[in-house]
Amino acid sequence: MPAVKPAALLRALAQGSRGGVYLLHGADEYLVEELVERVVDAHLDATGRAFNLDQVRAGDTEPDTLATLAATPPMFGDWRVVVVRDAQLLAANARTRATIESLLGGAPGIALLFVGQLPDGKKRPKFWTTFEKRTTAVEVPSPSSSDLPGWLIERAAADGLELEPGAARALAAAVGPALGVLMQEIHKLRDYVGERAVATTRDVTAVVGIVPSQNRWDWIDMVGERRFAEARRALPVLLDAGESGVALVIGLGSQMLRIGIGANGGERALDALLPGNQKWLARRILGQARRWQPGAIDAALDDLLRADRLLKSTPLGDRAVLGELLLRLEAHDRVAA
Repeated sequence: MPAVKPAALLRALAQGSRGGVYLLHGADEYLVEELVERVVDAHLDATGRAFNLDQVRAGDTEPDTLATLAATPPMFGDWRVVVVRDAQLLAANARTRATIESLLGGAPGIALLFVGQLPDGKKRPKFWTTFEKRTTAVEVPSPSSSDLPGWLIERAAADGLELEPGAARALAAAVGPALGVLMQEIHKLRDYVGERAVATTRDVTAVVGIVPSQNRWDWIDMVGERRFAEARRALPVLLDAGESGVALVIGLGSQMLRIGIGANGGERALDALLPGNQKWLARRILGQARRWQPGAIDAALDDLLRADRLLKSTPLGDRAVLGELLLRLEAHDRVAA
């Protein structure tokens, strides 16, 4: 069976699809567990959970026990749900693999959920290829670093809170990519702002505590707005806080490509390009695009490629390579002007 996206699985559940064998996996445990809860909720109400929900961990459960759980019919209801976490441990020995493969056909009235973090696709054993083909396999993607502020804005809105873009960036910089912790902070912010229902950067500082004085997203905006001297002064702060030079170059590369698309295609082209949780960036990028000459954008992309190669192939440090990059961007921009 082809892999399914989380949204497609949720649509199928909303349309009444039930039962079978599911493989739910992804790098971020919070997002995977969120999807697990949605699948369980689709099959069981509160009463059903008491009688028909079993949750075990693969490393603590014998294969015969798993087989028994997966074959036990529901009590006082239509469905029984069995959740097996740490599914990546199921390939540990031949006996367990054989038992699990015997369960992949499913059983009447049973929803069997295998949950975990699978090996990288290129290194994945044949067992997992078979597993994915015979189940409803769903990989839950994590937001990239560039997506994180937009993801927070969307999640806060779903929680009844308007999170200002600057506040979203400050929160992401303060907490990092730990999505479960970020959601806890959003709940705290919602309670903190109360009826005001809008969270600012000042609110984030009050709730979270220490917020970095500089974050990667604002720094990328500095470069996009051609505030090169300011970006050079802020660069050591970012690098000392643990930012990677390669990651900053990748972020700048994405931003310059978007600036080029905005300069040539305008708002419509940007709207078609940006994912849903980044569409709020369109106006900001268009403003930056108006500051760049076409020749300077092309030169900037060449410089970014050069910086990426230097970072990956020379002993020069991140600070030296990125500092020179900013000087080259400023010089090319002046020539183009």
